[in-house]
Amino acid sequence: MTTFKTRDDTEIFYKDWGAGRPVVFSHGWPLNSDAWESQMRHMADNGFRAIAHDRRGHGRSTQTFGGNDMHTYADDLVQLIEHLDLHDAVLVGHSTGGGEAALVAARLGTARVRGVVLVSAVAPTMVQGLDNPEGVPLAVLDSLRASVLKDRSQLFKDFAPTFYGADLPGAAVSQGMKDTFWAQGMMAGLTAVHDCIKAFSETDFSDALRLLSMPVLVIHGDADHVVPFAATGKRSAAIAPHATLKVYSGAPHAVPDVCREQLNADLLTFVTAA
Repeated sequence: MTTFKTRDDTEIFYKDWGAGRPVVFSHGWPLNSDAWESQMRHMADNGFRAIAHDRRGHGRSTQTFGGNDMHTYADDLVQLIEHLDLHDAVLVGHSTGGGEAALVAARLGTARVRGVVLVSAVAPTMVQGLDNPEGVPLAVLDSLRASVLKDRSQLFKDFAPTFYGADLPGAAVSQGMKDTFWAQGMMAGLTAVHDCIKAFSETDFSDALRLLSMPVLVIHGDADHVVPFAATGKRSAAIAPHATLKVYSGAPHAVPDVCREQLNADLLTFVTAA
Protein backbone atom coordinates (compact mmCIF):
# COMPACT_ATOMS: atom_id res chain seq x y z
CA MET A 1 0.00 0.00 0.00
CA THR A 2 1.07 3.60 -0.63
CA THR A 3 1.30 5.43 2.69
CA PHE A 4 3.14 8.22 4.44
CA LYS A 5 3.49 9.14 8.12
CA THR A 6 2.37 12.45 9.58
CA ARG A 7 4.32 14.34 12.21
CA ASP A 8 2.39 12.55 14.97
CA ASP A 9 3.27 9.16 13.39
CA THR A 10 -0.17 8.51 11.92
CA GLU A 11 0.03 6.40 8.78
CA ILE A 12 -2.11 7.81 5.97
CA PHE A 13 -3.04 5.65 2.98
CA TYR A 14 -3.39 7.35 -0.40
CA LYS A 15 -3.93 6.57 -4.07
CA ASP A 16 -1.93 8.32 -6.77
CA TRP A 17 -3.15 7.73 -10.32
CA GLY A 18 -2.00 9.22 -13.60
CA ALA A 19 0.33 12.06 -14.46
CA GLY A 20 -0.06 15.79 -15.00
CA ARG A 21 -1.40 18.66 -12.94
CA PRO A 22 -2.68 17.28 -9.61
CA VAL A 23 -6.30 16.97 -8.53
CA VAL A 24 -6.60 16.07 -4.84
CA PHE A 25 -9.81 14.46 -3.59
CA SER A 26 -11.11 14.41 -0.01
CA HIS A 27 -13.93 12.04 0.94
CA GLY A 28 -17.02 12.34 3.13
CA TRP A 29 -18.09 10.62 6.36
CA PRO A 30 -17.75 7.66 6.99
CA LEU A 31 -16.15 6.72 3.67
CA ASN A 32 -12.61 6.55 2.28
CA SER A 33 -10.73 7.25 -0.95
CA ASP A 34 -12.60 4.45 -2.74
CA ALA A 35 -15.57 6.83 -2.89
CA TRP A 36 -13.72 8.91 -5.49
CA GLU A 37 -12.58 6.17 -7.89
CA SER A 38 -14.90 7.15 -10.75
CA GLN A 39 -13.75 10.78 -10.63
CA MET A 40 -10.10 9.78 -10.18
CA ARG A 41 -10.22 7.49 -13.21
CA HIS A 42 -11.93 10.18 -15.27
CA MET A 43 -9.33 12.81 -14.41
CA ALA A 44 -6.39 10.43 -14.91
CA ASP A 45 -7.79 9.36 -18.28
CA ASN A 46 -7.87 13.03 -19.28
CA GLY A 47 -4.27 13.87 -18.51
CA PHE A 48 -4.36 14.80 -14.83
CA ARG A 49 -2.80 13.27 -11.72
CA ALA A 50 -5.53 12.12 -9.34
CA ILE A 51 -4.74 11.72 -5.63
CA ALA A 52 -7.04 10.69 -2.80
CA HIS A 53 -6.30 9.68 0.78
CA ASP A 54 -8.09 7.81 3.55
CA ARG A 55 -8.66 10.29 6.37
CA ARG A 56 -7.13 9.25 9.71
CA GLY A 57 -9.41 6.78 11.44
CA HIS A 58 -10.99 5.80 8.11
CA GLY A 59 -10.28 3.15 5.50
CA ARG A 60 -6.70 1.88 5.52
CA SER A 61 -5.20 4.72 7.56
CA THR A 62 -4.29 4.45 11.24
CA GLN A 63 -7.34 4.24 13.49
CA THR A 64 -6.24 6.97 15.88
CA PHE A 65 -8.11 7.57 19.12
CA GLY A 66 -7.29 11.29 19.06
CA GLY A 67 -7.09 13.92 16.35
CA ASN A 68 -10.54 13.28 14.92
CA ASP A 69 -11.25 16.96 14.32
CA MET A 70 -11.31 19.12 11.20
CA HIS A 71 -8.10 21.00 11.89
CA THR A 72 -6.09 17.82 12.43
CA TYR A 73 -7.65 16.33 9.29
CA ALA A 74 -6.52 19.43 7.42
CA ASP A 75 -3.03 19.17 8.94
CA ASP A 76 -2.76 15.61 7.60
CA LEU A 77 -3.78 16.62 4.08
CA VAL A 78 -1.42 19.62 4.08
CA GLN A 79 1.39 17.24 5.04
CA LEU A 80 0.48 14.85 2.23
CA ILE A 81 0.48 17.69 -0.30
CA GLU A 82 3.88 18.82 0.98
CA HIS A 83 5.16 15.22 1.05
CA LEU A 84 4.27 14.85 -2.64
CA ASP A 85 5.44 18.43 -3.34
CA LEU A 86 2.27 19.28 -5.22
CA HIS A 87 1.78 22.66 -6.90
CA ASP A 88 -1.08 24.14 -8.94
CA ALA A 89 -3.42 21.54 -7.46
CA VAL A 90 -7.19 21.59 -7.55
CA LEU A 91 -8.74 20.37 -4.30
CA VAL A 92 -12.06 18.53 -4.53
CA GLY A 93 -13.97 17.76 -1.34
CA HIS A 94 -17.28 15.99 -0.79
CA SER A 95 -19.29 16.60 2.39
CA THR A 96 -16.78 16.47 5.30
CA GLY A 97 -14.04 16.56 2.69
CA GLY A 98 -15.37 19.91 1.46
CA GLY A 99 -14.71 21.47 4.84
CA GLU A 100 -11.27 19.87 4.86
CA ALA A 101 -10.50 21.20 1.37
CA ALA A 102 -11.51 24.74 2.38
CA LEU A 103 -9.21 24.67 5.42
CA VAL A 104 -6.29 23.29 3.41
CA ALA A 105 -6.68 25.79 0.57
CA ALA A 106 -6.89 28.68 3.04
CA ARG A 107 -3.64 27.56 4.65
CA LEU A 108 -1.66 26.82 1.49
CA GLY A 109 -2.95 29.62 -0.72
CA THR A 110 -2.21 29.98 -4.40
CA ALA A 111 1.39 28.82 -4.02
CA ARG A 112 0.11 25.24 -4.10
CA VAL A 113 -3.65 25.44 -4.77
CA ARG A 114 -5.09 26.58 -8.08
CA GLY A 115 -8.78 25.93 -7.44
CA VAL A 116 -11.28 24.34 -5.07
CA VAL A 117 -14.42 22.32 -5.74
CA LEU A 118 -16.90 21.90 -2.89
CA VAL A 119 -19.35 19.06 -3.54
CA SER A 120 -22.31 18.75 -1.15
CA ALA A 121 -19.94 20.26 1.40
CA VAL A 122 -20.59 20.88 5.10
CA ALA A 123 -19.14 24.41 4.89
CA PRO A 124 -19.68 27.05 6.15
CA THR A 125 -21.59 25.43 9.07
CA MET A 126 -23.99 22.52 9.10
CA VAL A 127 -25.51 22.57 12.59
CA GLN A 128 -28.60 24.68 13.19
CA GLY A 129 -28.10 27.95 15.05
CA LEU A 130 -29.37 31.52 15.27
CA ASP A 131 -27.25 32.44 12.25
CA ASN A 132 -28.08 29.20 10.43
CA PRO A 133 -31.77 28.43 11.02
CA GLU A 134 -31.95 26.00 8.10
CA GLY A 135 -29.15 23.83 9.45
CA VAL A 136 -29.45 20.38 11.02
CA PRO A 137 -30.75 20.43 14.62
CA LEU A 138 -28.22 19.35 17.23
CA ALA A 139 -30.70 16.75 18.50
CA VAL A 140 -30.53 14.98 15.13
CA LEU A 141 -26.75 14.87 15.30
CA ASP A 142 -26.87 13.64 18.91
CA SER A 143 -29.17 10.83 17.77
CA LEU A 144 -26.73 9.96 14.99
CA ARG A 145 -23.87 9.71 17.50
CA ALA A 146 -25.97 7.52 19.78
CA SER A 147 -26.75 5.21 16.86
CA VAL A 148 -23.04 4.89 16.06
CA LEU A 149 -22.35 3.65 19.58
CA LYS A 150 -25.41 1.40 19.72
CA ASP A 151 -25.15 -0.39 16.35
CA ARG A 152 -23.16 1.38 13.67
CA SER A 153 -23.51 -1.49 11.21
CA GLN A 154 -27.29 -1.16 11.22
CA LEU A 155 -27.00 2.64 11.19
CA PHE A 156 -25.05 2.50 7.94
CA LYS A 157 -27.68 0.22 6.39
CA ASP A 158 -30.47 2.54 7.52
CA PHE A 159 -28.65 5.73 6.50
CA ALA A 160 -27.57 4.67 3.01
CA PRO A 161 -30.99 5.22 1.31
CA THR A 162 -31.04 8.85 2.53
CA PHE A 163 -27.41 9.36 1.55
CA TYR A 164 -28.13 8.25 -2.02
CA GLY A 165 -31.62 9.73 -2.23
CA ALA A 166 -33.30 6.39 -2.84
CA ASP A 167 -36.66 7.92 -1.88
CA LEU A 168 -36.46 10.75 -4.42
CA PRO A 169 -38.59 10.78 -7.59
CA GLY A 170 -36.94 8.85 -10.40
CA ALA A 171 -34.14 7.55 -8.16
CA ALA A 172 -32.21 4.56 -9.47
CA VAL A 173 -30.13 3.56 -6.46
CA SER A 174 -28.79 0.03 -6.69
CA GLN A 175 -28.32 -2.34 -3.78
CA GLY A 176 -24.64 -2.27 -4.68
CA MET A 177 -24.42 1.46 -3.98
CA LYS A 178 -26.01 1.00 -0.57
CA ASP A 179 -23.78 -1.98 0.19
CA THR A 180 -20.71 0.06 -0.73
CA PHE A 181 -21.66 2.73 1.80
CA TRP A 182 -21.95 0.06 4.50
CA ALA A 183 -18.67 -1.60 3.51
CA GLN A 184 -16.65 1.61 3.51
CA GLY A 185 -18.23 2.76 6.75
CA MET A 186 -17.33 -0.50 8.47
CA MET A 187 -13.67 -0.03 7.47
CA ALA A 188 -13.52 3.08 9.68
CA GLY A 189 -12.82 2.93 13.40
CA LEU A 190 -15.66 3.41 15.86
CA THR A 191 -14.05 6.41 17.54
CA ALA A 192 -13.39 8.17 14.24
CA VAL A 193 -16.94 7.55 13.01
CA HIS A 194 -18.37 8.92 16.26
CA ASP A 195 -16.07 11.91 16.75
CA CYS A 196 -16.12 12.97 13.11
CA ILE A 197 -19.83 13.81 13.42
CA LYS A 198 -19.08 16.66 15.82
CA ALA A 199 -16.13 17.71 13.67
CA PHE A 200 -17.99 18.02 10.39
CA SER A 201 -21.22 19.43 11.80
CA GLU A 202 -20.06 21.98 14.36
CA THR A 203 -16.87 23.40 12.82
CA ASP A 204 -17.31 26.87 11.33
CA PHE A 205 -15.45 27.13 8.01
CA SER A 206 -16.52 30.70 7.27
CA ASP A 207 -13.12 32.28 7.91
CA ALA A 208 -11.41 29.72 5.68
CA LEU A 209 -13.88 30.39 2.86
CA ARG A 210 -13.21 34.14 3.09
CA LEU A 211 -9.48 33.49 2.62
CA LEU A 212 -9.85 31.56 -0.63
CA SER A 213 -8.23 33.73 -3.28
CA MET A 214 -8.51 31.09 -6.02
CA PRO A 215 -11.57 30.08 -8.09
CA VAL A 216 -14.10 28.01 -6.14
CA LEU A 217 -16.83 25.87 -7.68
CA VAL A 218 -19.69 25.01 -5.30
CA ILE A 219 -21.78 22.04 -6.43
CA HIS A 220 -24.80 21.00 -4.37
CA GLY A 221 -28.01 19.07 -4.89
CA ASP A 222 -31.18 20.93 -3.92
CA ALA A 223 -32.70 17.65 -2.65
CA ASP A 224 -29.81 16.93 -0.26
CA HIS A 225 -31.46 15.63 2.93
CA VAL A 226 -28.14 15.05 4.72
CA VAL A 227 -26.36 18.40 4.30
CA PRO A 228 -29.12 20.92 3.46
CA PHE A 229 -28.29 23.14 0.49
CA ALA A 230 -29.77 26.32 2.02
CA ALA A 231 -27.62 25.95 5.14
CA THR A 232 -24.37 25.11 3.38
CA GLY A 233 -23.76 25.28 -0.37
CA LYS A 234 -25.86 28.40 -0.89
CA ARG A 235 -24.08 30.20 1.96
CA SER A 236 -20.59 29.02 0.94
CA ALA A 237 -21.05 30.42 -2.55
CA ALA A 238 -21.95 33.79 -1.01
CA ILE A 239 -18.91 33.82 1.30
CA ALA A 240 -16.01 32.64 -0.89
CA PRO A 241 -14.81 35.67 -2.89
CA HIS A 242 -14.41 33.92 -6.25
CA ALA A 243 -17.13 31.28 -6.04
CA THR A 244 -19.44 29.96 -8.72
CA LEU A 245 -22.53 28.05 -7.63
CA LYS A 246 -23.90 25.13 -9.62
CA VAL A 247 -27.10 23.56 -8.26
CA TYR A 248 -27.94 20.02 -9.31
CA SER A 249 -31.71 19.94 -9.52
CA GLY A 250 -33.29 17.05 -7.62
CA ALA A 251 -29.92 15.64 -6.58
CA PRO A 252 -29.29 14.02 -3.17
CA HIS A 253 -26.17 14.12 -1.02
CA ALA A 254 -24.23 11.41 -2.86
CA VAL A 255 -23.52 13.50 -5.96
CA PRO A 256 -20.26 11.64 -6.86
CA ASP A 257 -22.24 8.42 -7.36
CA VAL A 258 -25.79 9.46 -8.28
CA CYS A 259 -24.70 12.29 -10.60
CA ARG A 260 -21.45 10.69 -11.72
CA GLU A 261 -21.42 11.70 -15.39
CA GLN A 262 -22.52 15.27 -14.70
CA LEU A 263 -19.98 15.73 -11.92
CA ASN A 264 -17.16 14.19 -13.95
CA ALA A 265 -17.87 16.57 -16.82
CA ASP A 266 -18.08 19.61 -14.54
CA LEU A 267 -14.85 18.66 -12.77
CA LEU A 268 -12.98 18.26 -16.02
CA THR A 269 -14.23 21.64 -17.28
CA PHE A 270 -13.28 23.41 -14.05
CA VAL A 271 -9.88 21.77 -13.62
CA THR A 272 -8.94 22.39 -17.24
CA ALA A 273 -9.80 26.08 -16.94
CA ALA A 274 -8.36 26.67 -13.46
